[in-house]
Amino acid sequence: MKVRPLADRVLVRPLEEDEVKKGSIIIPDTAKEKPMQGEVIEVGPGKITEEGKKIPLDVKKGDRVLYGKYSGTEVTLGDAEHLILKEADVLAIIEK
Repeated sequence: MKVRPLADRVLVRPLEEDEVKKGSIIIPDTAKEKPMQGEVIEVGPGKITEEGKKIPLDVKKGDRVLYGKYSGTEVTLGDAEHLILKEADVLAIIEK
């Protein structure tokens, strides 16, 4: 399934954080925090100003990004969970 975000929106696949165990305490999935890192799967064409000029996005397909904990809208595409969020909700691009 191909999804193309509109305007300044970005489709992100959340990345699961590595599970760290200390001692023998097991934290159930319902108590774990949401991931705040993800991979950009698709980007929109950019925001259009009132003058009709297109402002391109700073993020691009394949970027690894940090986003706000409760940002965006969760969607299920196929078997995977994704987020659609505005570029303004992206806090940073993680450089390799």
